[in-house]
Parts: sequence; structure tokens; C-alpha cells
Amino acid sequence: MADLSGKTALITGASRGIGEATARLFAAHGANVVLTARSSDDITRLAAEIGTQAVAQPCDVADYEQVAAAVQVAQDRFGGLDILIGNAGVIEPVAHIATADPAGWGQAIDINLKGVFHGMRAAMPVMQAAGGGTIITISSGAAHNPLEGWSHYCASKAGAAMMTRAAHLEGADKGLRIMGLSPGTVATQMQREIKATGINPVSQMDWSDHIPPEWPSQCLLWMCSPDADDWLGQEISLRDPAIRTRLGLGA
Repeated sequence: MADLSGKTALITGASRGIGEATARLFAAHGANVVLTARSSDDITRLAAEIGTQAVAQPCDVADYEQVAAAVQVAQDRFGGLDILIGNAGVIEPVAHIATADPAGWGQAIDINLKGVFHGMRAAMPVMQAAGGGTIITISSGAAHNPLEGWSHYCASKAGAAMMTRAAHLEGADKGLRIMGLSPGTVATQMQREIKATGINPVSQMDWSDHIPPEWPSQCLLWMCSPDADDWLGQEISLRDPAIRTRLGLGA
């Protein structure tokens, strides 16, 4: 696993689930962590638990200026930015296209897709000027397969996956390591929201079918190391048994 001593990571959607688990793990491996989320109370609590290696910065990724301000906090507090984990995302409002609320549908795009762009747009110039950095987007199987009621989520995740490939195309020769992680279904609050909808097969899954958020965080830590360089510009699936075996995770 990567030694992140002296590195600074900005994690979006850090208030719970994969984001929280990643913040804790990265800090345990030496990283400074900038925690962003719309929920100020949650990231403030988490930063206090982690200690001086962490700073909480309330941020709505749908607003570019707020994302740029978070990147500036990383520079001001810790001297730079080495890693960006684009994790923030929403599943609501689940609805059929014919009855979907246009404002809610658009807000999901603003967070899930434009939020990824905003992070890259703010971070890439800083990383390029420093000679390198790692950017990882949290993807989904929904990026590649349509699901009933999830047109907003599938479309936004597909766009974010292509955004990640485009960023790799433009950033690889400037020292940037850019790739995606599709974690599969994870035991987080989002899965509780999905379960409550009762729409499409994902909502019918048993809670025991979902992997713990610590698994994706371990994969993200590994992806920050040169050992994952064969996957640059690609999307790693945590459903892949070979990847799980490589990371020492369960079947």
C-alpha cells in the first residue's frame, strides 16, 4: 500500500461512506487530508477525530468557486495538493424520465458530473505546476448499464467516466495519474436511499450483498501507488476477483 507521508489529499463527499473511510485510511498512512462536503458538522467532527492532519472545508461541488476555494485551502494549509478523490455523488431523486422533476434531475448532473469537472479544473493546474499528482474519480456500474429510475445517475456517471478518460488524455504527459474506480455496491447511506425506492434490482439486494466502505478506501490507497500505473486512464472495478485478490480483500 502507498505511503502518503507528506502528501495532501482532497476528498469530496468526505462526510460519510467511502469518503469518510478514505479520509481515515489516508491519514493513517501519513497524508494530510482536506475534507469537503455540504455537511459542515460531519466533516468538522471527522477532522477533529483525525487531528492536525485534517482540515474541514464545507463545499458544494456543484459550485466551482467553492471547489476552487477548497483547493486553495489545501495549498494554504499544507503547501500543495497531491491527490484528488472525486467521490461526491447523489442518487436522489430516483424517478422515471416521464415524471422526473427537471430541477432535481439537473441538480444530480450538477453534483455527479459537473462536480467531477469542477474538481479537475481546480486541481489540474496546481498539480501540473508542481510536476504531478493523482486524480481518481469514483465511478459506478451505472456508468455502463441503464437502470430503471436512474437516468440521472447513469447519465452523470457515464459522463464522469468519459471526463476521467479525457483528463488522462490531457494530463498524462504533464505528470498526472488519472483513473476511475467502480466500487460496486457499498454499504452506505446511499444504499439505504436506494432500498427505500423499491425501484430496479439494486433496491432488492440484501444489505449483506454490499461491500463495506473500507474496501474501496483500501483500493483507492493502492491506486495512489505506482503499483496501479498499468490502469492509468482506465477504470478499475472492485467487482474484479483479480483486483480483490491483489488487495487481499474478500471474495
